[in-house]
Amino acid sequence: MKKETGMSKRRGDLEATTTSGSESEDLVAEAPAKLLRLPTKRPKHQLQEIVVHQLIETIEFVLGTVSNTASYLRLWALSLAHSQLAKVFFDQTIGAALAANSVALLTLSLPVFLGASLFVLMFMDVMECFLHDLRLHWVEFQNKFYKGTGTRWDPHCHANLLNVH
Repeated sequence: MKKETGMSKRRGDLEATTTSGSESEDLVAEAPAKLLRLPTKRPKHQLQEIVVHQLIETIEFVLGTVSNTASYLRLWALSLAHSQLAKVFFDQTIGAALAANSVALLTLSLPVFLGASLFVLMFMDVMECFLHDLRLHWVEFQNKFYKGTGTRWDPHCHANLLNVH
């Protein structure tokens, strides 16, 4: 004896419902309307509302573009300052020792150059990474993906659960 699976049982039910003549024609005719569930009436917008909405969108786009450009310029300025400080540190320490042709001055200027490079330039590198991370979060994420239309966060509180009135 063959045991019927749920799928074959459903197919059998489907075949039984579709083989009943005019009833099957009614089901076929109603199927697209039920599946699509198209709205019967669309809300009509006035031209003024559309123009104002598009104007607001245009202003937001232009401000976002200016904001993104300023953010990238800030990072570029930090990179430029980093390279210029590295050049100044080199010229004032190792470059001066090489120009004086002094081994003693070169020996003293090397730790000064390394210390200045490590503390000042690495601090600038960390600051540059931090600013780039902030830019990605606040400029990119907030302007492009975050809409703020979700549900309000309500933290779990044991006091509220235990409070019995």
